[in-house]
Amino acid sequence: MDDPWAILGLIAGALTTAGYLPQMVKGYRTKKMDDVSYLLLIMLGVGMSLWLVYGLLLESVPLIVSNLIAVILVFTLVGMKRRYARRATKTG
Repeated sequence: MDDPWAILGLIAGALTTAGYLPQMVKGYRTKKMDDVSYLLLIMLGVGMSLWLVYGLLLESVPLIVSNLIAVILVFTLVGMKRRYARRATKTG
């Protein structure tokens, strides 16, 4: 990849996508996701899915890679939120 703008896009995508990791780690450690809103996750998931489609249409590697990973992370957060909420109702 010789395009410096594509490299810039990959770096930007990596940084913004990595922003989900602290929330995932905190949720995994505490087994609580009460402070994470389903509405936030749905809006982010839909928005990133649209960015992914846009990236596919443009054949933009930075858009495709960063948004594909971000969508996976958002769905992972939704799964964590559901799992930990069920666990809390069973034990609480």
